[in-house]
Amino acid sequence: MTLLRSSFSFHALKAAGVATAMLLSASASHAEGPFAGFEGSWSGTGTVALSDGTKERIRCRATYKVGGGGNQLAQTLRCASDSYKFDLTADVASNGDRISGNWSEASRNINGNLQGKAGGGNIEVFVEAAGFAASISLTTRGNKQSVAISSKGDIRGVNISMTRG
Repeated sequence: MTLLRSSFSFHALKAAGVATAMLLSASASHAEGPFAGFEGSWSGTGTVALSDGTKERIRCRATYKVGGGGNQLAQTLRCASDSYKFDLTADVASNGDRISGNWSEASRNINGNLQGKAGGGNIEVFVEAAGFAASISLTTRGNKQSVAISSKGDIRGVNISMTRG
């Protein structure tokens, strides 16, 4: 059972990295550029769906810092469920409506990259890490954001709803 939890944690962490990358790519209010209004602290809950059909609740907190005239975003994301936790960081840059960046999870020494497109509060991104790939869709409206991740691995989906403040 410990081996199963350890494997689950590794795959959940990869999915969380994907979520991190997507969360970094949102549009919102204070700065100019695709990351306008995203600065600040966010928190929320969601679910992680596993390939065996089970789901587990997750709680998350994120902090975003916008720079580079609104074209760069740095994020930290901390999430926990009943059986695991992770601490992620990500850096994202935009070039017009194109987004690219990288993310890492310090305690498990996992990292990857992301690329995609942003506009009108909607983000579509493809995220990769060694042995892992996922598609992420993000929608931001005012002080609310929703993140949906889908993968064909052990983690089939992650859905998180967050609010600012």
